[in-house]
Amino acid sequence: MIDHERDLAHLHAATERLLTAAGSLDNAAGAEPSRLPGWTRGHVLAHVARNADALVNVLRGLPMYPDAATRDADIERDSGRPLDVQLADLRATADRFQALGAEPADWSRTVELRNGVLDSASRIPFRRWIEVELHHVDLGVGYELEDLPEEFTDRETAFLADRFAGLESVPATSLRADDGREWKTGGTSGGVAVTGPAVEILGWLAGRRDGSALETTGGPLPKLPPL
Repeated sequence: MIDHERDLAHLHAATERLLTAAGSLDNAAGAEPSRLPGWTRGHVLAHVARNADALVNVLRGLPMYPDAATRDADIERDSGRPLDVQLADLRATADRFQALGAEPADWSRTVELRNGVLDSASRIPFRRWIEVELHHVDLGVGYELEDLPEEFTDRETAFLADRFAGLESVPATSLRADDGREWKTGGTSGGVAVTGPAVEILGWLAGRRDGSALETTGGPLPKLPPL
């Protein structure tokens, strides 16, 4: 069962870690490349702020973004702001999301995200937690996948495995971490077994690692669609 209140608490802690890390940068560092191709750290910070506003829209029953072009333009517009402006925006948008999350609501209702994706409102705090944690890693400021909370790693791996489940473009794939945890993903044909450290499985599923630290049997490491 999804506990949105627990996820809001985890999200708050993750946001504080991100704000602390970003606060150690200066304007020059903010303009440097992030780990995401074509994006500076400023792009990442702008995206995290705009994503908070977008998920507020979702919880209010509004479109997540007006359209893809507007989403991209807003990130580009905000990417070059001075660091103090970035941090203030991050704080304000995070606070708005947390405040809305604390309001009484029907958390069992279905809401719509980008591209017509439907989900329970109760999962939106977790989706926001994903954005904050992974984009903190993307900043390239010393916070790595290995630093992610264990609960987050386990749940995000399961979430991503489920996301790719049923895709016939991805062969049926079993995932087994060194600690014994297992997941399945992909379509119904083929049959690839992937084993390795849990953090490397997460990194591959999330597009943050190339999978070279994983071992496969039954075929090569499957190519996953972009998130």
